[in-house]
Amino acid sequence: MRRGTLLILLGIALVVIAIAIAASLLHGGLSAKATPTRLEAFVARNARHLAIPRNARQTQNPVLDAPEVQREARLHFADHCAICHGNDGSGDTPIGNGLYPKPPDLRKPATQELSDGELFWIIENGVRFTGMPAFSSNGDHDHAMGNHGGGQDSWKLVHFIRHLPHLTVTERLEMERYNPKGPEDRTEEQEEDQFLNEATPKARPESQTHKKK
Repeated sequence: MRRGTLLILLGIALVVIAIAIAASLLHGGLSAKATPTRLEAFVARNARHLAIPRNARQTQNPVLDAPEVQREARLHFADHCAICHGNDGSGDTPIGNGLYPKPPDLRKPATQELSDGELFWIIENGVRFTGMPAFSSNGDHDHAMGNHGGGQDSWKLVHFIRHLPHLTVTERLEMERYNPKGPEDRTEEQEEDQFLNEATPKARPESQTHKKK
């Protein structure tokens, strides 16, 4: 086969692949309600893997796991992450369901099989073209790798993500008290507090109690 013919065939193959990728990306138009195709998911997983530096993937968690670390991370997750991921990590939330791609179920192997370093890197740097933001407060490399005391909250979150498949009902109920509240929730809480305060008898001053005796 001549070289020119081979180049033409290669060019045609590349065009076909490009069309297939474009069709995959544009299925369902530009609606965020669409579900990513298997091709998109495959490309995204591999692109993410290649984007994470090798030394980051191999980094060990410098924070020791402990009950107090788990609780701190659990409440941090409830306040910052659960709005998209859900308290249980399922991603089944109003905002999560409206994103494209949807947040992954953090309890499943696709997330649990990532190394601690990979989870930390994703939390700190976010993932482009998804709803996952970067939570690093400093772009500096030492901070991003958790050196010099940086990124401690993210390392603690890694421990909590490992615990998500075993989250208890008690832990989830505690998290609900720390979830961000909208105006309607705050108004409802204020009304409940007001009702309880009015229903509770006020203690009489001690001087009045002595007089009656």
